[in-house]
Amino acid sequence: MTSTSARQQQHSNPNEVPTSLMPKPQEPDDKGIWVFGYGSLIWKPPIHYESKVVGYVKNYVRRFWQHSEDHRGTPEKPGRVVTLIPYDEWKTMEDTHGHDDVTWGVAFKIPSDDAEATRAYLDHREKNGYSVHTVDVFGAENDTVPLVHNALVYIATTDNEAYVGPAPLDDIAKQIHETYGPSGWNAEYLLNLAEALREISPEARDDHLFDLERLVKERIMNAKS
Repeated sequence: MTSTSARQQQHSNPNEVPTSLMPKPQEPDDKGIWVFGYGSLIWKPPIHYESKVVGYVKNYVRRFWQHSEDHRGTPEKPGRVVTLIPYDEWKTMEDTHGHDDVTWGVAFKIPSDDAEATRAYLDHREKNGYSVHTVDVFGAENDTVPLVHNALVYIATTDNEAYVGPAPLDDIAKQIHETYGPSGWNAEYLLNLAEALREISPEARDDHLFDLERLVKERIMNAKS
């Protein structure tokens, strides 16, 4: 599956970007690891990385369906953060939003000397329900050959204890607007993610994220008036 923006860039002019100038596919090796970020890692990356590439993963949907009790909320009043829902699983759920066929984010190359420490850092950062998986990361120029093979990605699967699932968008926006945790205001997480996605992929469609952004901004403005 390919996003509209990816297809447009790929077919609008096949000779526009010489093959020699395109990013070369990368694979994990003994020189380091790759980590794909689709949430806060986009705008708050790992402490040590030597390079990064903007790209997307296929067959997943980004949704604010995971509770956060350790960063953007508390056990008494949890916030909401994003996870990736497998596309085939998402199709069986009730969701008012469509999907862009792909999920955009950033893949970070972690040098070998920092790989172990980075894994420990991310394991702690994502401890509230997330587990490690691998994905191929594709770029806008080519939807068949990955830029990165087998990048690590942290996903909160639908069977983890902190998974909360879909809810009316107004209810999610209210929860995000009202919730704070050790890492700060839940709304800050949402707004930073929306802005970061626009920066890395201006034509990316993510109605769920951007509609939540609009609703939370309305609440912020109403609170000030």
